[in-house]
Amino acid sequence: MNEDRIVNLEIKFSHQDHFLMQLNEVVMKQSKVIERLEKKMIDLKSMMNTSAQVDQNRTLADEKPPHY
Repeated sequence: MNEDRIVNLEIKFSHQDHFLMQLNEVVMKQSKVIERLEKKMIDLKSMMNTSAQVDQNRTLADEKPPHY
């Protein structure tokens, strides 16, 4: 009876260990995705700021009329 309990505990431990490895892989992948998204957000903010600065330097004389 005692040996059956030990075997069952070892089986449960093995399943939990496997599950934790899979969970760790998912977390690592999500971490990489988050890092890439954060970098893209920084790049987009920089592009928007640059675009806004260019737009501020324009005047109406620089714009073509809508019918051209």
